[in-house]
Amino acid sequence: MVSGNKIRIGIIGAGNIGGVHMTQFSKLAEECEITAVTDAYLPLAEAKAKEFGIPNIPATPEDLIQSDNVDAVIIGVPNQYHASLAVQAIKAGKHVLLEKPMGLNSAAAREIYEASKASPVTVMIAHQMRWEAVPMLIKEQVEAGELGKIYTAKTGWFRRKGIPGWGTWFTRMNESGGGPLIDIGVHMLDLALYLMGNPKPVSVVGATYAEFGPVRKGIGTWGKPNWDGYYDVEDLATALIRMDNGATLTLEVSWAVHMDTDNAPFVHLMGSEGGASYKGGKGKFLTEKFNRPMEADLAKPDNDEGERLRLSRHFLTCIREGKQPITSALSGYTNNLILDAIYESSRTGNEVKLNWD
Repeated sequence: MVSGNKIRIGIIGAGNIGGVHMTQFSKLAEECEITAVTDAYLPLAEAKAKEFGIPNIPATPEDLIQSDNVDAVIIGVPNQYHASLAVQAIKAGKHVLLEKPMGLNSAAAREIYEASKASPVTVMIAHQMRWEAVPMLIKEQVEAGELGKIYTAKTGWFRRKGIPGWGTWFTRMNESGGGPLIDIGVHMLDLALYLMGNPKPVSVVGATYAEFGPVRKGIGTWGKPNWDGYYDVEDLATALIRMDNGATLTLEVSWAVHMDTDNAPFVHLMGSEGGASYKGGKGKFLTEKFNRPMEADLAKPDNDEGERLRLSRHFLTCIREGKQPITSALSGYTNNLILDAIYESSRTGNEVKLNWD
């Protein structure tokens, strides 16, 4: 339940992504207030509380979840803790905004999904790319029927030298759930499925490779390396996903690769009446008229408020109006189910049928 006029927010995780959420929700002060923040390293939470004027610093995530001064919880911690904290918050009657991926694996995501179905609270996954200006323009064209039947799509994100936090939880399978596939691939998978109209995925063929991380090549600038740690995840993944309507989606992502790449995320939609391309914040609508190819550029407006602010406002709106978020618990579970199937297909060399039971 929401008490008073403003939605009271508690943030678990005061690191980089926690700071992003603090910045964005602070811009919506007429609708909400951040009343609590905590972190495994409390001095970091104390510093953020001082910076953003947050009054409470609970000693543990559990204390924050149980607080009477919190209506909604934002979870921005390592992947292995997502399920336990999200389920606790849902059962405590708190609304939840959960960073991607929804879970360490599909079993963990399923726990959150089942808990959400049994509760009236809002559960939303923070896939901010759905709120970027150009993908929103593409979605409008899709829903208007301008692309016709979308029969195939291609999406990916090739980072040439971008392994994050070598040796930390980022590169440990039991803590992260995987490498670039679950880190940045989940963003592209989520965005592509959304733009395709959310067809139901039914099978996957995939492969993963680790040619850079194990030999300490391809190290990026995100996160501080732990050279006493280890690397047991992939650094490149590729997959073909089949839908129940016959459409297919190709997914390709890397943290490190020897290729000519601009390191920009991309989605290409191919439809019977038109197509759309998105890459690095820019886009195009493509079709054929008068027996010749035609295209139109799609660009975000100069005064664009930004995808993170739109995401934050959407979360608050869903809480107030009891609406299902665009990035619902089901969408998060779907993503995790596909990711697990890609890893399984890579291990076995076989096509994997998705189990929706």
